[in-house]
Amino acid sequence: MSKADVIFKNMCRDILENGTDTKDELVRPKWEDTGEFAYTIKQFGVVNRYDLREEFPALTLRKTALKSCMDEILWIYQRKSNNIHDLKPHVWDEWADENGSIGTAYGYVVGEKFMFKGQETDQMDYVLKQLKETPYSRRIMTNLYQFHDLATGHLDPCCYSATYNVTKDDATGKLVLNMVLNQRSQDVLAANNWNVCQYAILLMMVAQVNDMIPGQLIHVIADAHIYDRHVDAIKELLGREEYPAPRVRLNPDIKDFYAFTTDDLIVEDYQAGEQIKNIPIAV
Repeated sequence: MSKADVIFKNMCRDILENGTDTKDELVRPKWEDTGEFAYTIKQFGVVNRYDLREEFPALTLRKTALKSCMDEILWIYQRKSNNIHDLKPHVWDEWADENGSIGTAYGYVVGEKFMFKGQETDQMDYVLKQLKETPYSRRIMTNLYQFHDLATGHLDPCCYSATYNVTKDDATGKLVLNMVLNQRSQDVLAANNWNVCQYAILLMMVAQVNDMIPGQLIHVIADAHIYDRHVDAIKELLGREEYPAPRVRLNPDIKDFYAFTTDDLIVEDYQAGEQIKNIPIAV
């Protein structure tokens, strides 16, 4: 079975059995179809650990669209775009204006220029440069939660920071690239494995262009929640059969982060359960 399935099931059971129910409390989200408040069962401070040296962390309880995951991560960190017309998945359509912009959010923030040691750069270029020049630095990170951009962004980032940390593989002597992904809020049914797979792919890409081994992905979620309308679907997933994790790799010929496309993601033997369709999304 996929280790990601085990982690997901354990997390969901913990939320349902030990979480806090926000019903009748003051909450912000509403269901788009009725305007009713969208309540959750929430758990604070969930920490999940995945090791990409063991397997790729894709759920097999239901299939995650891995190339779509990669396209969104390229949209943010490679294309540095805030326009949904540059993105194939439709995850941010509800937040876009008539021109397709989501304002000063996500890729816009990554691409903002700043001065570092006398040179102009942006967040992703800073990461790539530091990993090449000072891989053992403890200051290699991106942060999408920039307060000066929040008022003019159409949404606040959920996954907001990625901290890169390099260790060494004793057997080969090669450097290992690890990441801590911080997320302030997560809709577990709709987004959990999507976010995990996105940042696993980002970690793989950054590791490859630096001739490193992709290692551990630590996912820290401040508020992991299951919406009231999602409880039955989660319970159904908890009873599903698991399958072995798929084999996921990148085109080894790509050595430049800005050269990757979704065609360079190779997915093999991805067996999974039936998809859950028409998941209601709170806004």
